[in-house]
Order: sequence, then structure tokens, then C-alpha cells
Amino acid sequence: MKSSKKRKENEKLIEKAKMYLLDEACQLIKKTTKAKFDETVEISLKLGINPKQTDQNVKGTVVLPHGTGKTKKVLVLAKGDKLKEAEAAGADYVGEQELINKISGGWIDFDIIVATPDMMKDLSKLGRILGPRGLMPSPKLGTATFDVGNAVKEIKAGKIEFKADSYGIVHAGIGKVSFSEEKLKDNILSLIKTVIKLKPSAAKGQYLRSISISSSMGDGIKLDPIQKFN
Repeated sequence: MKSSKKRKENEKLIEKAKMYLLDEACQLIKKTTKAKFDETVEISLKLGINPKQTDQNVKGTVVLPHGTGKTKKVLVLAKGDKLKEAEAAGADYVGEQELINKISGGWIDFDIIVATPDMMKDLSKLGRILGPRGLMPSPKLGTATFDVGNAVKEIKAGKIEFKADSYGIVHAGIGKVSFSEEKLKDNILSLIKTVIKLKPSAAKGQYLRSISISSSMGDGIKLDPIQKFN
């Protein structure tokens, strides 16, 4: 009964047809949380792109200023001094071929892999395991690099990867309901600004078609896509 009552109250607070300003949306997301656990705040951006065209792919990374509220387990594949560098930066697992063998056997108790370029040849053999899970390191995403220390620090600080799906929509978790309104706003702005910078030159018309945010168990709150994000 309480859950049903809370849902009805939330439905009154969120106007389905209204396009909210970012400040208003961040206030609402905190007022309308339903679950007893600390829900993730998620954002969806519908872009004016043709995802079937390779020159209109939108993907990248951004370091959220206040993190995601979740600490990622980072595995680093490297050799020699780079292993010590990764450990010092806070990597959860570091190693060489022994970890590749372990992954080949079905072990995937980590969220992201950082690998030095000289490890990529052996790691590429695990494409069938890592590819579908989005775990294969990439130079464009900064996860295939010799600068493993900085890569690990950025991930631990709140670096996330994003990519437009086959419908031209970018989905990302940008914090927790327990975050202050200002922290949620900062994180959302960082992501939106990064996505705007990545607008493909081949994309025509309105780029940000629609934006919505929601908590894990909550209703979507539409943002006005033509408001100034600054």
C-alpha cells in the first residue's frame, strides 16, 4: 500500500508532457525516489544521428567530477615497472599472461581492463569473451595505453565510457540519488557537454533530440533539449 501511495504521489509531481530545466529535474529526481536502496541516476540522450553510418558514431569517455557512486574493479595487464605503476594507482588486479589465462577460463570478476599496447596481441585472442561485454581495451577510450597509472586514477575518480546504441541513444549512469542536486547537475552537465563536443560533422538538423533522467526504479523526467547547458 505504501509503495502504491508513493507512486501516485510521484506521478502527481512529474508532469509527463513537461520539458524541465536541469535544476528542476535534479530536484524532482530526489523527491520522487521510490526504493529503500540508493538508486542509480540514469540519463538517456536521443541524438540526431544515423547510427548505421560509421562517420556518425558517437562514443567517448568523460570523468564525472563527483564520480558515479560506485567504485569500479580495474584489472591491468602490463609488464615490468608498469605493474608497479598500476598497483600504486589503485588497480584491483595486475598481471600478465596468468590473468589472460584466468579470463580464458571464465573469470570476469572486474569491471574494466586497462592494458599496455604490448599486451593487446595476446588479449585480442579473448575477443569472443570480452567483446560482447564491452571489456576489450581501446586506445580511443584510453584503456589501451602505456600510461596505466593515469588511466587507473581516472577510472577510480569516476571516468565512464558511453556509446550511442543502434537507435542513436546514449545511456549512462551519472550518480546516485543520495548525491546533492549540485553534484547531480555537475555530472549531467559534464556528460552532455562531452557528447555535444563529439557531434559528427555529418549529422544534420537538431543534434540533441531528447533528454531524460530517471532513478533506477523511478519514472522518466524529460529535460528541455534546447536549454543552455552551462
